[in-house]
This record gives sequence, C-alpha cells and structure tokens, in this order.
Amino acid sequence: MSVQPVPEVDVAVVGSGPNGLAAAVTLARAGLSVQVLEAEDTLGGGARTLDLGLATGIVHDICSAAHPLALASPFFAAFDIRARGVEAIAPAASYAQPLDDGPAAIAWHDAERTADGLGVDGPAWRASLGLLARHQDLVVELALGDKRSVPPALLTPATLAVAPLYGALIGLQGTPAWGLPFRTEQARALLAGVAAHAIGRMPSLAMAATAGLLGTIAHGVGWPIPVGGSQAITETLLTDLRAHGGRLATGHHVRSWRDVPPARAVLLDTPAEAAADILGSRLPARLERALRRFPHGDAAAKVDFVLSGPVPWRDPEVGEAGTQHLGGTRAQMARAEAQVAAGIVPEQPVTLVSDPTVADPTRLHGGLRPLWAYAHVPAGDTTDPTELVTAQIERFAPGFRDLVVASRGIPAAELPAHNPSLVGGDISMGRVTMAGMIARPTARWDPARLAETGWYLCSSATPPGPGVHGMSGWHAARSVLRHEFGVHEMPDLSPGDLSPGD
Repeated sequence: MSVQPVPEVDVAVVGSGPNGLAAAVTLARAGLSVQVLEAEDTLGGGARTLDLGLATGIVHDICSAAHPLALASPFFAAFDIRARGVEAIAPAASYAQPLDDGPAAIAWHDAERTADGLGVDGPAWRASLGLLARHQDLVVELALGDKRSVPPALLTPATLAVAPLYGALIGLQGTPAWGLPFRTEQARALLAGVAAHAIGRMPSLAMAATAGLLGTIAHGVGWPIPVGGSQAITETLLTDLRAHGGRLATGHHVRSWRDVPPARAVLLDTPAEAAADILGSRLPARLERALRRFPHGDAAAKVDFVLSGPVPWRDPEVGEAGTQHLGGTRAQMARAEAQVAAGIVPEQPVTLVSDPTVADPTRLHGGLRPLWAYAHVPAGDTTDPTELVTAQIERFAPGFRDLVVASRGIPAAELPAHNPSLVGGDISMGRVTMAGMIARPTARWDPARLAETGWYLCSSATPPGPGVHGMSGWHAARSVLRHEFGVHEMPDLSPGDLSPGD
C-alpha cells in the first residue's frame, strides 16, 4: 500500500493574478495555511506595473490600466481596497469614442452630461444606461454572480425593474435588432466600443452584456485608475495575504501536478487547457477532453509608449477620458472584428488606449508619460503591432507620432512570454460567449471543481469570465471551503480585523 504524502499546506494556489490572489486571501482569512506559486518573477498576473526600461522613471501597466470593476466588484467591495490605502481615481469621462466625421462620443462619469451630448438619443440613454447606473449594485450582481444562487441584494422590488431592463439592452444590442433604440452614430459607437472589450464578432449577446455592465459602471463608480498603477491593487492583496500567514513563491513553474507541494486543495489560476496539462490522467477522461476543447478567443497585441506630451486628440474632450476606444463607427468596428475572427489583421483594428496621467499625475516623470494600448488581432498573430496602433491613434490624433519618445510592441503570439495564461494573446482565457458566462469552461454545476480530485479552477476561464474583479477566485474559494473543509460561511474580508502592526 502506497504512503500518501503529508500535506505541507492546506491550500496551494497556482498563479498570482487577481483571481488567484482573491482565492488565496479568502482562504487564508478562513484560517487555512496558503501557498501561492507564481511562474513569473513578479506577482500580480494581469494587474502588474513594471519598469520596462523605456524611459527613466516611467512604469507601465502590463495588462490592465483602467479598472472598471475594481470598485464595483462584490469581492473588491467586501475587501475594500480604498480603506486599505489604494487611491483609485475615476476621470471626468470614463471612456471616449472619436469618429472620423463629426464630434466624438463621450461617456462622461455623469450620465446626464452624457445624455445631453447625444442629442436625440439622450432620452433613450437616460432610460437605459442612466437608469441602470442608479442601480449599479444590482447590475453587477446579475453580471458577476455565480449564476447558481440568488444573492440577497437581488431579492428586492428594484430587481423587478432592473433585471428586465438589463436583459432588454442585451437582447437589442446583441442581435440584428441592435439599431434600436439608438439612432445617432455617437450613441451606437459608444455602446459598440465598450462591447469590444470582450473581443469578438458584432453583434453578440456576450458583447452586449459586457457593454451593459461596463456602461452601467461608467456612470456609477466610474472607471477608476489606481494611483501608482495596477500594482497598487495587487500589493494590497499581497499585504493582506501575508498578514494572514500566506506564503509566496516566484519563479515556480507548474507544468505537472508533481510541481505542486502536497496540499489538501489546489486552485489553478490558469487557462482550462493548462489545467488539463497539469493534471492529465488524474482527471476523468471526459472532463480532461472538455477542458482541452474549451476554445480560445481572438487576441490582443500590446504596445507601450512613452510620450513627451498628452495625445493631441482632434477633439480635445476625448483626452478627458481615462480610456479611448478607437475604431470609428459601429459599422467600422464590426467590420474590423469580423476580419479578426476570420484570421485577418485589420488595417484599422479596434484599439483601446489609456493615458493613466489623466487621473494620476504621479505617473509623469521628467515631462514624459506612459501610454497603454491594445489592438485586436487574430489569435497567435506574429505581427509587431506598433505601426498598426500608431496609425490608428494618429487617425484621431494628428501629430501623435511626433510625441513618441520610445515604444515596445508585443505581438499576440509573444504575450505568453510575459504571462503564460495569455495563450496566443487571448486575454480572456477563452472565447467569451453568453453561454460561457454561465457555464465556462464546461457545462457543470460547479465550474470550479475539477471532479473529486481536490483541484479547482479559479481563473477567468470560469464564470463570470474576464476582468480584474476577483470573482472567479472568490467563487472557487467558496467551493473549496464547502467541499474540502466543510466550511459553509465565507470569511469577513473587511480590513478592520488587521492589527495596527499588520
């Protein structure tokens, strides 16, 4: 009879992205011993801020720059990053959509100001996004919940109005009926631009759900930019984890289950296919095949710039937004996304841009500033995106090239070298579909639990999907507590229980 190794820790977490750390913090606060294993030399996954050596004193956000979900997510709301010292500033405008002809469309933090700028579409914007923003918490619960239980917050009369409205917005904007109820190019482009965060063919229900959620938050808490960069969010999670006894190891590559120290439970903040690679034959054959079949989505290619001044947007109001969606009209964006889905690199790809100094002047150094940009491209594309992105910004900001002091382009195919989870440049850890928001990566009641192995998937390959929200990790931690430790009550995440010395 073989002798089973004695567990070194209660829980091992593979990967230190926001979801892995959310799970680790939750389980450590439940009184369990936790070990986090990270392959990279720095912690944080998609929420890291590093000096790339492009200019003295300039640091760059490796994945996310603006964080629409950092204040709205139920996990981060319970964890209360602001009370822990994270200064997250929402710019006057959450996002902007410049157009080739006519004025730009601006999603101001103030819903009324946004509606006022949309002319004949103002009333429809107030009646949809404006109303949803007044009930932001309900929309967030609908979008980011585990889809398997009904949170108490949803058991209110307001839900009877909000849920159908949110559903109607998804139904209209996610189908060929997406011409309704908005008539202007500005309003249609605003919704399409925010929907494109999900990357995929337009229209689609999943992209419409993304637009509804992020558009609601834009007029609720706004799209905050953390002072100092995304790393500020990671550091507060790490501080809390250490305060509760959590251990951290960097440079620890997990290619097989043998690379994980003995633990009563293991959580994987990895793509679904990586989970199958790590566990292999230890999984039921049917589940292993399902994890390997979970499709990757289309990709993003990244460019980090150093500029000698602010982007010279043709419409100056565009520069007041923390994020710009570059793609032109809704029809132009839909055409570009269709090309990506067909494996073609568009001449004018949908591009997301963010200048963090709009909200955080501490990121300026010696007159220089960082600029963050992603372009949507086919998965695995090897094209250096620098010229594509530069031309797309120049399209709406003539003279931009003259401000570029330094740049670094990373093709989609090379993103895994900086974060192994971004397979082929897929920043969503799997294709984003409406069904997938409920049942990704497989159609199981508990998407986190990898059968009865004691191993769990806690990444954005599980519901509710991509985003820096920590919810996939939080949901997985709940499952671990219930199944492996018999604990049915989630621990308090508030900062109040830390002693002054922590």
